[in-house]
Amino acid sequence: MAEILLLSVPVFGHVKPMLAISRELVRRGHRVRWLAGAAFRERVEATGASFCAFVEGFDYSCQELVPDHLQADRDRLRGLAKLRFDLATFFVGPCEGFCRDLLRLHEETPADLLVCDSFLMAGAWWAERTGRPWAQLCCTVLTLPSRALAPFGLALQPDDSWRGRIRNRMLRSLTRSVLFRSLRRRADQARQALELPSLRPWLFDVVSPHLVLSGTVRSFEYSRPDCPPQVVFTGPLLENSDEAFIPPTWWGDLDNATVVHVTQGTISNDPAQLLRPTLDALADEPVLVVACTGRSDEGLEALDPLPANARVASYIPYGALLPKTSLVVTNGGFQGVQAVLSHGIPMVTAGESEDKPEVCARLQRTGASIDLATATPEPAAIRAAVRRVLDEPSFSSAATALAREAAEAGGAVGAVDAIESVLGR
Repeated sequence: MAEILLLSVPVFGHVKPMLAISRELVRRGHRVRWLAGAAFRERVEATGASFCAFVEGFDYSCQELVPDHLQADRDRLRGLAKLRFDLATFFVGPCEGFCRDLLRLHEETPADLLVCDSFLMAGAWWAERTGRPWAQLCCTVLTLPSRALAPFGLALQPDDSWRGRIRNRMLRSLTRSVLFRSLRRRADQARQALELPSLRPWLFDVVSPHLVLSGTVRSFEYSRPDCPPQVVFTGPLLENSDEAFIPPTWWGDLDNATVVHVTQGTISNDPAQLLRPTLDALADEPVLVVACTGRSDEGLEALDPLPANARVASYIPYGALLPKTSLVVTNGGFQGVQAVLSHGIPMVTAGESEDKPEVCARLQRTGASIDLATATPEPAAIRAAVRRVLDEPSFSSAATALAREAAEAGGAVGAVDAIESVLGR
């Protein structure tokens, strides 16, 4: 039995894939302590892990824990300035506190290994301080640098030609040394406070030398000629498929219907962006549309009036809904896309914020989707894309191939096999 520490960004999309890993580690007899946001205590403990609250780290898992001025400051920003604010406030800035919390837990009971979210440098810093190995969990597309790829976030297609390498090198230099220079300085200040040498690190250049877990299949990711050997494609890291669920009164309507599910996930979920346009686009189509708001306050009234062929809910477990679904319209959240692909369902995507452009670009490259390349598509564009995906078998065939690869990848079982290999070494 090993002593394992987990650290995740206190946002559900980052906590979700680690749930499966925690559950499998506990099942195999390892002792797991998980440093996580207060909002996820019940979910963490349901896996059998011990929940550990942040003490010095910034817990932004609940709205009431985030100072009002932060949200106001963020709302005033756009584009690059907003991205820089998010990285500084939620990912780079809190890492000193996160690392101190990890070191405190390690002092209480020494850990054999840490599994850390790839969006936090705290895991690498903990490993430097303790000399213990760490595994990096990518909760989105691979953010690791590559000669064939532009920096993460630009959603540019891969290019390993000499021209492409020059482009990528120049863009890496621009992002590291100009656009985000202040964040690199801030990371260095945190390292100095932790008694670590100055490195001027950049968040997306940090790579675990021991193990990098990617929660997708190799065919979903761009081909990397310089992909590190410690990268393991686990396939989708999904929650239990038997989640408790009370079907709505209209559940029987899904039987023998062509079901189109539309979702905007849990973060960028303004219904006017994708839910409402999709309901309008498909109102006269021979399909049944199931729209989920993904909001704790439900927000169902914002979708009124409903077309006759529409059904709505705040949330439906994918284990129940996806087996009845023929196509998904989504803004491209990574975890949701992986869940849909595990069922072999093609998609229409429309996302612009966070990591969504990177996810949508990769998905379209597989042939399993059409990307509308905007967060606010017109109903006519949605209708045309849905018709094409439903009518052309190639989209379903591509999605089925990815589902087959996902089933063979192993999921959490394969991830923990890789973790135990590191422990064995």
